[in-house]
Amino acid sequence: MTNLTLRQSVTGEPRGPLCGMGICFECRDAHNLRTCQSPTTPCSRLSRLPGVVIVGAGPAGIAAALKLRELNQPFTILDDNPTAGGQIWRGDQARTNLLGPDLRTTTRVISIDPKAHTVLLEDAEGSYQLPWTKLILATGSRELFLPFPGWTLPGVFGAGGLQALVKSGLNVQGKRIIVAGTGPLLLAVAALLRTKGADVRLIAEQAPLTSLTPFAAALLRRPSKLLQGAGLGWTLAGVPYRTNTWVTAAEGTTNLESVTLNHNGQTTTEPCDYAAIGYGLIPNLELQTLAGDSPDIITAQTGDVQLASLAGAAAACQAVGQPCNKAPLTDALDFDAALARAFTLRPELRHLAAPETFVCRCEDVTYSRLAEWTSFRAAKLQTRCGMGPCQGRVCGAAAQFLFGWTDTSVRPPAFPARIATLAKTEGDL
Repeated sequence: MTNLTLRQSVTGEPRGPLCGMGICFECRDAHNLRTCQSPTTPCSRLSRLPGVVIVGAGPAGIAAALKLRELNQPFTILDDNPTAGGQIWRGDQARTNLLGPDLRTTTRVISIDPKAHTVLLEDAEGSYQLPWTKLILATGSRELFLPFPGWTLPGVFGAGGLQALVKSGLNVQGKRIIVAGTGPLLLAVAALLRTKGADVRLIAEQAPLTSLTPFAAALLRRPSKLLQGAGLGWTLAGVPYRTNTWVTAAEGTTNLESVTLNHNGQTTTEPCDYAAIGYGLIPNLELQTLAGDSPDIITAQTGDVQLASLAGAAAACQAVGQPCNKAPLTDALDFDAALARAFTLRPELRHLAAPETFVCRCEDVTYSRLAEWTSFRAAKLQTRCGMGPCQGRVCGAAAQFLFGWTDTSVRPPAFPARIATLAKTEGDL
């Protein structure tokens, strides 16, 4: 069995990777570096002043950059990963090459100053201010993780997290894997795992069949989506797909050994080496919240790769005052809304956590400790929930779902930063 333990939590629990995209900080090493984002080479800084700055080099950011290039407008595109592509096209060197010298990887936005039209950046070489005329925030989404007994065991990944790690080279040949949660991402993840030689034992979808049937019928009006679904179905032939099914617990000593599932009210246990569990996507809005309202800052809407690409191109047109055909984007947004309705999270998921289940993985704060409070602010003050390295990106969204709290706060820096960066007020390009 592969030992996935990368660190010990504050109470001594073994912990392994969860999100695979630099959000959860569960894979940080002894130097507090996130191993899933270890840069291969330092990023070289451009010597010229940019016009439009794009934050995020996933599908939306890449589409915005290519549209600006088509319009002959100068831009710089930033991403804190070693390569462009986001989670969808992770590590795709061809897309990195498309952006050429206008791309800065392993570069993190620490804060935004809308009045001065600058962003404070940090990379392997240090920190510096970068000016912009317009700012496009194409920061994408992250997975929603919901706590249940055993979810902190090494071997329990986010669905997209395991997908990202496999794309980065994690060997899953022969591994017994349960894919669970909700949404079409489960099918894409399971298909990738199967092509890499994994033994995908089961796809567990929490939504009932009655919710999925109307959505499946709507796919008939979208041939490209239908064709995509058919391709996934072909790859996954023989893999059980159970609706109305969700993971209630994970079992193991130092690594995951099995999961318990609820299927139509009946409990079963499935032995497995890995579990990939994700409950949909939520947008990364921390930078947007920090920046506030400004006509010079444009947010590209998030969604599947088609929606993100259309939104990125539309944001680029808006940034330089060019007309844009919004009909395809409107249609993609309608499809995204239908997707959300079909895969609405069931209320039973709010009651999975046991009193001793950790909700805040960074600070090992249990469900019972959080249940004493009536707001995220109060819980943060009394328990340190949301004050660890992930800065509430994992537990904040979980607490909103579990307790109905909506008072999560965002303060600079957007990500943990060096003291020297926080003390910096100006810098040279």
